[in-house]
Amino acid sequence: MGWLEALATLVFWGSLATVAYVYAGYPITLMLLPRRPSRRSSAISLVLPRVTVVIAAFNERVSIRPTVQNKLDQDYPAGLLDVVVVSDASTDGTDDIVQEMQASRVTLLRNPRREGKTAALNRAMTVARGEIVVFSDANSLYAPDAVARLVACFEDPDVGYVTGRLEYGDGGSAVGSGSGLYMRYENWVRRLETRAGSVIGVNGGIDAVRRLLYEPMRPDHLPDFMLPLRVAARGLRVVYSESAVSYEEALGQQADEYRMRIRVTLRALRTLAEMRSLLRPRHGLLAFELMVHKVLRYLVAFLLAAMLLSGLLLAGSAPYAWMSALQGAMYGAAAVGWLAGGRIRWRPVFVPFYFCLINVAAAAACIRYLQGQQQVIWTPRTGA
Repeated sequence: MGWLEALATLVFWGSLATVAYVYAGYPITLMLLPRRPSRRSSAISLVLPRVTVVIAAFNERVSIRPTVQNKLDQDYPAGLLDVVVVSDASTDGTDDIVQEMQASRVTLLRNPRREGKTAALNRAMTVARGEIVVFSDANSLYAPDAVARLVACFEDPDVGYVTGRLEYGDGGSAVGSGSGLYMRYENWVRRLETRAGSVIGVNGGIDAVRRLLYEPMRPDHLPDFMLPLRVAARGLRVVYSESAVSYEEALGQQADEYRMRIRVTLRALRTLAEMRSLLRPRHGLLAFELMVHKVLRYLVAFLLAAMLLSGLLLAGSAPYAWMSALQGAMYGAAAVGWLAGGRIRWRPVFVPFYFCLINVAAAAACIRYLQGQQQVIWTPRTGA
């Protein structure tokens, strides 16, 4: 065996083993770890904390009224729950709708110019009165008991941050079907991470934090990632509550989903770079989870490319020829899904289509990060 063939063999099997571990080995490892005990009292708390629901909105005229009303109608004492809406310089009448709803329980703040979601959350926290602050997207509709379910997790004094279960409506598209399948996988991993210790990454449309733990963030930070990381760095737990449910419609267009994945990953990479000290071995399980669930996950596209190229170099041997053919078939199916505009919902097409979409987007975000790009503002429902 020549040196080139030996290197190609090492690259092929190393890439394959890493990708397999990221998606299958990691959750198996979590299942084998001992369960983290909860310090939650068995007694029912007689004193409920005050809750503030924060909603950052930009041009959400269609969604904002039902979303705010959904929070006001939660099965939680009305006197203990209020809503703060931060309009990020909306121009479509969003502010007027919130002003119509304004009362003692609804507060509208307006940014005179667009500053992005993170800046909007920072501003909302200056007026938030709740001991627990819940973050909702402007199109997130909660199950009636969702806020109560989130709050219940804080009865454990070791818990500093809670994320709920996001369920996507697929909108009849392959992108929506892929989003739903991917979110079910992510929720399964979050259950296992919670069982072992802390969750890495949360659902930004339904999560909650103890107000005293909130620290202002830079506009380029990804709040769904930076804030829970800061909480975990303090030695407190970030947990997943499967019973706290939120419903959203998935993006229906493949280009929108692709842009959204790039935006989120790019911001996560900047956050991860700032919090890179958490990757040190002394942080134990947290460092391990960050490395696998985030760092290696973002590199999957590069690993798959290395596997394909090395497999083609070794294609004279039957096992490599077959595995390269399987990879080629997967990419072919993904290409068919893309060329069909994301409308094919047949599982052998939409699964590889969506898998490739999110991993190519992650690779594009990595390249943009290395080029020094950043993205602060967002446009809902377009992914941008």
